[in-house]
Amino acid sequence: MLSNQDKNQTFSQHPKTTALKTLVLVILVISLIFSFLLDLALGSVDIPINEVIKILLGQEPEKVTWTHIILKFRLPKALTATLAGAALGVSGLQMQTLFKNPLAGPFVLGISSGASLGVALVVLTASATTPTLLADLGIISDFGLVIAASLGAASVLGMMLVVSRRVQDTMTLLILGLLFGYATSAIVSILLQFSSKEGIQSYIVWTFGSFAGVTWRQLVVLIPVILLSLLAALLQSKSLNALLLGESYARSLGLTVQKARFSIITIASILAGAITAFCGPIAFLGVAIPHLSRSLFNTSDHRILIPSVIIMGAILALFADLFSQLAVSQMVLPLNAITALIGTPVVTWVILRRNSRNSFPS
Repeated sequence: MLSNQDKNQTFSQHPKTTALKTLVLVILVISLIFSFLLDLALGSVDIPINEVIKILLGQEPEKVTWTHIILKFRLPKALTATLAGAALGVSGLQMQTLFKNPLAGPFVLGISSGASLGVALVVLTASATTPTLLADLGIISDFGLVIAASLGAASVLGMMLVVSRRVQDTMTLLILGLLFGYATSAIVSILLQFSSKEGIQSYIVWTFGSFAGVTWRQLVVLIPVILLSLLAALLQSKSLNALLLGESYARSLGLTVQKARFSIITIASILAGAITAFCGPIAFLGVAIPHLSRSLFNTSDHRILIPSVIIMGAILALFADLFSQLAVSQMVLPLNAITALIGTPVVTWVILRRNSRNSFPS
């Protein structure tokens, strides 16, 4: 256990250290801008970055078709990847702090499966009863998908929170998370048996994960939902820091632990649920990104971790999207295959050093 003096010093920053971390954040922001432009420039048709910048500034490019490619296809995809990486990273960070579990994440703990169940209940049921309902409802159906996915994610996350209070062992909690994931997948499989061929095919393609299927109409819903949730997560930094040091210490600071938990669960569920609704269940990013951020900044202070996770998550998601398009010519690889290649080494590293107390002081 940390002494009170150690707890008070855990998040203190030396001026030189603060300056260095600020510099690293600036470098990450520049890397994010470069990654975003690169994702817009490269694809089946390569477009020079200077021409991409012209198009974004509303100027006339060398070829008129490039404007159509960027604005209609690549810009929505790049924006979606940026939002998805940031949202999944922050959701994973919140869950790792809440559960004090370095392997917690939307996919590992079954949260993405819960969100998938919410989407399946809406999409497959609607397609079986009134096939054109979702299309006719337009933007209302998009909000419906977000709500359904968030409720599905929150239900699984709530169950995991109840279980975590009775089970202290990390690996047991992860196994239970996988079991919850299998249970929700079983329910989805039953729903698939009663769905149309078109509904089944659409759902299977959705499970592969993709940033390319999100339209501008859906971004009208996704952008404000994710940005407001990320802002709420930033405002939770002090609560997360307090919970990281133990519930007793958090209460001594005047924090209402139950309200803080409910708030964290709500934000984490919306972040994971909204992205899952539109992009499919994206694996491993929620687990890997927080650990990469902790390693880079060597801190557990959420005032630093949350901004860095937002930026690093966006960068990794953009590169995953880019690699899925460029790895094989004339073919787009499933996004989950790429994120698994990114996340598996990180998760393996965490498992091998899971007994370390550096990431989660107690």
